[in-house]
Amino acid sequence: MDEALEVVDVLADSGLEGAITWLLRLLGLVAVLAGLGLWLLTDVGLLFLPAALIVLGLVLLVVPSILLAFAELA
Repeated sequence: MDEALEVVDVLADSGLEGAITWLLRLLGLVAVLAGLGLWLLTDVGLLFLPAALIVLGLVLLVVPSILLAFAELA
């Protein structure tokens, strides 16, 4: 976890934190939409892949803001 916070500090110092945050959020949104699309629009017998995509997308939507909050506290 310390390494992740260190990377966030370096990105914050270089001014790229906003771009990286929005890129991760965009990837999270795409993953959620892909998971929902697989679940609702196809006949997938196993629901592990759509569920994993949805959970991964939600994590990618939330984690950047949590990492930035931890970096500001540290």
